[in-house]
Formats: sequence, structure tokens, C-alpha cells
Amino acid sequence: MKILRLCAIVLMMSQVLTRADEVDVFAAASLTDALKEIAATYEKGGGDHIVFNFAASNTLEMQIKAGAPADLFFSADEAKMDALETAGLIVKESRKDLLSNTLVIIVPGTSTLTLASTAQLTDPKFAKIALGQPQSVPAGIYAKAYLQKLGLWDQVSARAIPMESVRAALAAVETGNVDAGIVYKTDALHSTKVKIAFEVPAAEGPAIAYPAALVLDAKHAAAAKKFLAYLSEPDSLKTFAKYGFITKA
Repeated sequence: MKILRLCAIVLMMSQVLTRADEVDVFAAASLTDALKEIAATYEKGGGDHIVFNFAASNTLEMQIKAGAPADLFFSADEAKMDALETAGLIVKESRKDLLSNTLVIIVPGTSTLTLASTAQLTDPKFAKIALGQPQSVPAGIYAKAYLQKLGLWDQVSARAIPMESVRAALAAVETGNVDAGIVYKTDALHSTKVKIAFEVPAAEGPAIAYPAALVLDAKHAAAAKKFLAYLSEPDSLKTFAKYGFITKA
């Protein structure tokens, strides 16, 4: 009898495991740490297995347009999501803005350089300034727009070092390969190797939005819908806030 019971338990466990689905989430690099923690909690609570593809939002947009197997797209700006919506590649009614963020100017942890205002980036001592690619990477687009608003872009652009993602810009500052960088506050808080030299007030900076949506004809549509809903739940929003995001849901 004991053997039969054991076999029954094993069979039930295997059925539960086979029922678990897998969700392919394409998400902006700046969401890496928060989403990994949220997904771990989700899976422990019996949720489906979450597989992440983290990169710059523009890279993810191109991958989805090329037919990459994404179930859910979580972008760091509206433009990339707009492009997929225009192309008919997302489920329009599933789209929601979940988060916002702010920009900060960072310097290496060992640097003695200080900033009282963004205008000081025009000082020659800031010879190399890392930021996301200003033509394509959301963090870089936001940074350029902010500097243009202040009338500083023309003075700073020649010293700007464009990077493939906001995390790459962060890494450039961490290693001391540049004198400063413009990244999201959430990325700066993630690192122990940089210092925030100046925080751009939310009211003065660009309007940063993180929309999420289901990808049309997703292989795991039902499971992706559940995880998208979970991202709006109070516990998930608390985790996002812990990592410095401004929650909107």
C-alpha cells in the first residue's frame, strides 16, 4: 500500500509539473533586478516559470518584429511599444503603464568630481560622459531630451559616449572608463561602485513611462496574461518601489 501511495504522489507531482507553463518575457535592462525578484516570488507561489530576455527596449522591439518568441513585452518607453502596436504585434487592450523612473548623473565611486547642477557637465573635466545610444536606447533618448531642454546638448554631445543599453552606461562608470554617466535612478541604486552626483527632479526631467503588453499570437498567452496581472498586484508594486521605481498601477 505504501508503495502504491508513493507512486500516486509521484504521479500527481509530475502532473502538476507538466501543467506549469513557461512565459517568455522581453524586458528593458533597467528592470532586471526587480523583475527577477518578482518572478522568483511568483514561481514559489505556484506561478508559471518565467524566462527573461533583458536588453535595451529598442533591441527587444527589433527582435519581436523579427519574430522572436516573446509572450510579454515590458518596455522602458512608450515609443517602442507604440511601434509594435502600430505594426499590429501586441494585444492593444492588454497594454498598461506600470512604472516611471527618474534620471541621475553618476560618477565612479572613487571620483572626487561633484555636481551642483546639470550645467556643470559642460566643464572640461567631464571629458567622457556615458549614456544610452541617444537615437535608440530609451535612457539615452531621455538623457538627450533633458539636455536639449536645458540648452546643454550641443556643448555636451561631443563628449557623450553612446552605449548599447543603460546597464552598459552604468558599467562604463563603474569601471572608471568615463568621468560621468546619465542613467536611471534605479540603476544607480543597484550599484555600489558609483555615486549619484546629481538627481534630476521628476518635475524637470522627461516623462518616463514603462508600458507592458501581451505580444500578439504569443505561444503562452494565458500564462503571460496571468503574469502581467501579477505585476500590478500590491506585492509586486512594493518590490518595484523597493528598487526605486515610481509605481503607477
